[in-house]
Amino acid sequence: MADHEVLHGFAPAVRAWFGSSFPEPTAPQVQGWPSIRSGAHTLVCAPTGSGKTLTAFLSSIDRLVTTSPPDPKARTRVLYISPLRALAFDVEKNLRAPLMGIELAAERLGEPFVRPTIAMRTGDTSASERQALQRRPADLLITTPESLYLMLTSEVRSTLVNVETVIIDEIHAMVATKRGAHLALSLERLERITRKPLQRIGLSATQRPLEEVARYLDRKSTRLNSSHVALSRMP
Repeated sequence: MADHEVLHGFAPAVRAWFGSSFPEPTAPQVQGWPSIRSGAHTLVCAPTGSGKTLTAFLSSIDRLVTTSPPDPKARTRVLYISPLRALAFDVEKNLRAPLMGIELAAERLGEPFVRPTIAMRTGDTSASERQALQRRPADLLITTPESLYLMLTSEVRSTLVNVETVIIDEIHAMVATKRGAHLALSLERLERITRKPLQRIGLSATQRPLEEVARYLDRKSTRLNSSHVALSRMP
């Protein structure tokens, strides 16, 4: 059972689930979690299969399962943005197991547990599903750059005012493209309506040059600085 010091900041049920599921944290998790938990913008660069996704999500999951949601009409606190619809579907499916495992651990430990809702909005989402999402926003919303733009330019933007964390997957594919410029504009629009400053987390196995990707993640920075960007690599 994992009892690494980097886990000590998480809730007991989250630690118990992780310890029963993995022998120990991976290098990206050891390096990334302290930065993410501090609220800093964080860039995680690590190979596929090294635990990048859990590195990005676990702090948000910890917060969602231990705190009550805000206004039910604007309860979304975490946005996951993927340039690939297939990846968005995979992440939605893969988040179910940790949430179920943490709930069981909380029940076993007698700890309180708030069950978060997860939803997905992409170009494949039907009109009726979009309307349902507007009426009952999810705690964690999985989406694409294009769908985020449509939300921010409609009445749906009111459901996003409590977003605290934005996770951008495959960030390397966005940096030097028109699509990436479009997403950067959407993130600035989102920043203007949220009640708290956004924390931005970028994920990718292929980031070259790292400094340019870091500048894309945090437009206010002029150089790569370990105080707000954690680089997690594995051989």
